[in-house]
Parts: sequence; structure tokens; C-alpha cells
Amino acid sequence: MSENERTIRALREILHMPGNDACADCGAPDPGWGSCSLGVFICLACSGIHRNIPSISKVKSLRLSRWEDDEIRFMADNGNQLMKSKYEAAVPVYYYKPTHKDCQVLKEQWIRAKYEREEFTEPGKNFTYEGGTKDGLLMKRGRDNGQFLSRRFVLSEVEGTLKYFTKYDAKEPKAVIKVDTINATFQPEKIGNPNGLQITYLKDYSTRNIFVYHDSGKEIVNWFNYIRAVQLHYLKVAFPGATDAELVPKLTRNFLKEGYMEKTGPKQREGFKKRWFTLDHRRLMYFKDPLDAFAKGEVFLGSKAHGYNVLPGLPAGTHCNGAWQCGITLETPDRFFLFTCETEIDQQDWVKHFSNVMKAEMSPQEYTMEALFKHRH
Repeated sequence: MSENERTIRALREILHMPGNDACADCGAPDPGWGSCSLGVFICLACSGIHRNIPSISKVKSLRLSRWEDDEIRFMADNGNQLMKSKYEAAVPVYYYKPTHKDCQVLKEQWIRAKYEREEFTEPGKNFTYEGGTKDGLLMKRGRDNGQFLSRRFVLSEVEGTLKYFTKYDAKEPKAVIKVDTINATFQPEKIGNPNGLQITYLKDYSTRNIFVYHDSGKEIVNWFNYIRAVQLHYLKVAFPGATDAELVPKLTRNFLKEGYMEKTGPKQREGFKKRWFTLDHRRLMYFKDPLDAFAKGEVFLGSKAHGYNVLPGLPAGTHCNGAWQCGITLETPDRFFLFTCETEIDQQDWVKHFSNVMKAEMSPQEYTMEALFKHRH
């Protein structure tokens, strides 16, 4: 057996130890890389981030690199579980731990916070995200002209608000956003910036979007986790008996699915028009452009038990005059919505997501939301 084969076999045995079968940082399965200075097994994407911190992490391929005997022993003596107990000893419950599906800036700042800044090694220390107020400049996209301009944002735990000002020394804010209506989600591709963050909130029961970024990845991720910390504080007041495990999923959330479909109007005689759709749990919103501030319309998706349903295809006799042919019929107690997708794969994916939402039981808050929807529409 060659030395390289012996090395691969030894590392493979260590990989079979509990916790080493998934990336230590993002949870991706079957990690193919290791940090021989930190003693963790990581995926290809995270290995690229580790490589950018050479003073902390020395990265090697499990299959292609030459490993010294003492490095293999170090990996065996440490490994993902032990190193997580050290570097993730005190991660605050609101801090967002990215998965392999999340964007680069979230993963990079998580890895830097863990190993470079060692933010989470000491239980009981005060975290920067818990200052109660955050004040700073973010680049914000103009609602009408699409230009990104510097705007002052102020987050206040005491007031439970996020405000933004068009001028740094302006007395009155341009908008006052209640933190309990905010959702924040990273959207680098849609915004066209690696640090792009979409902040969605409710204004007069309508959804409003603002799009921001900061040149510093650390700063935009700090804003994101500050918002989550303030939201958790408010949820603990609103639901005093609830556990952290129940409250954390109510903080910011990624959209279930986004993309283009074509839709026709309520009489189903109008032409099918291309729209950008966002599925945010039970709210299906559609926009003329992905970066619009306001949705052109919203559809509430209730449960199947209450008359909501989804079927692939369009009703017989529908005049489909759009470019796309893969239809979807969305049924609510009040009307049918007809959509078309570009491909069958996209059609099946939308149907699957709609169906999963409708299978889930509705919470008391969702019944309230449904009633508001019916009142508004």
C-alpha cells in the first residue's frame, strides 16, 4: 500500500467518527477538506474561506494533499465535535448559523467570528449585537430611480423600531419600521451586490421592500444579527411562556421560493403577463420587477382543510396566450389564480412548495392574517 493510500485510509477512519461526516461550519455532507491547524473537517466552499485566513487555518485536501503523521494524529485527537464545543461554546440563540444553502457573506462572517475573532468561546460575555441600539450608514436603493445612496439607519430596542433618514442630521426619519414586522434576508444575486440585504416589513398591512448593502461583510452581517437580537427581545415580551426553540424560527427567515411566472387576471381573459413571485411562507407576492418596493398583489395560502388547493395544469378551455405553457391552478375559497412556468421542472417545484405550505396547520396568528387579507382584498 502506498503512503498516499495509507493517508487516505487513516483520514477516512477519522471521518467516520461522530460529527466528522458533515462540514464543521455549514453542515454540508461529506466534507472533502480538513484544517490541519484547527482540527476540523470542512466542505470545498468553506475551505475557500479558511484559505483566506492563513494565519488561523491551514487547509488540505483529504484526497490530494500530503499529510504528515502528526497532522493526522491532530485531526484524530480533535475533530468537529470537540472543536465546536470550543469555538461554538457560547453562540447566542438569535445569532444566525448559516447552512450550506446560504450565501457567501453569511458563511464567511460566521467562520471569521468563530475562529479569527473567537467571539463564541467564552460563556457569559457581552455580545456586540446586544447593545440595544445600532446607528450607521447603509447604501439603500432608491424606490423610484433605482440608485443606491448612503442613508442613516437607527435600530432601537427601547422603541422597537428601525428608522432611516435621507440626510445624516435630518430631524425626522423617512420611515419608522416596527421591528416585529421585519423580515431580513440576504439577496446578493437579486440586489447585484455580495452583501445585499432585503428588508421586508408591513406598512398598513401591505408588504414593503427596501434593499440595502454595506461594503463591509462584517458590518452587514452585524446589522442582520442586531435585528435578530432586538426581535428576540420583543418576542420574549410578547410570548412570555415560549422557549427559545419556539421563538428563534419567528426571527428572520429565508423565502421559500422566488422566481418568474406568468399570470392572468381574475376574469382570466386578460393576457398572461410575466411577474416576479416571492413565496414567504403563507404570503405569495408578485411584482413587476424583482426590486420593486411594493407588490402588485398578494395571495394568502391557507390550509387544504379550509378550501385551498394547487394543481398542475390550467382548467380546460383556458386561453393561454403567454410565452410559457406549464400551467398551475391555485385555488382559494374566493377565486382561482392561474400561472404558467417556463419549464416543467419549475412548475413542479412551485407546486411542491405551494402544496407543502397548504398541508401545514395554521397558527392563531395566521388565521388573523387570513382575516385581514380577506378584509383588504
